[in-house]
Amino acid sequence: MNPETIVYACSAIGAGAAMIAGIGPAIGIGNAAGKAVNACTRFPERTGDCLRTMFIGSAVSESTGIYSLVVALLLMFANPFIGQL
Repeated sequence: MNPETIVYACSAIGAGAAMIAGIGPAIGIGNAAGKAVNACTRFPERTGDCLRTMFIGSAVSESTGIYSLVVALLLMFANPFIGQL
């Protein structure tokens, strides 16, 4: 079997595994939004603080998903391991 074929196959598997990491941020953002809505309904006078904190937490959580997307795209299209052969 050609070594390039093995590298491409392993890169595709790695890219798929990297995209599985996008599930975590989605669950985290969903939980944060649910808790923020719950807090806003319990304490309507503190709505601004709750929403600001939720947006900051969502941005931090989403960065993990973006990193996994970048890793998957690098493995699929700008494969750094082909140059090692």
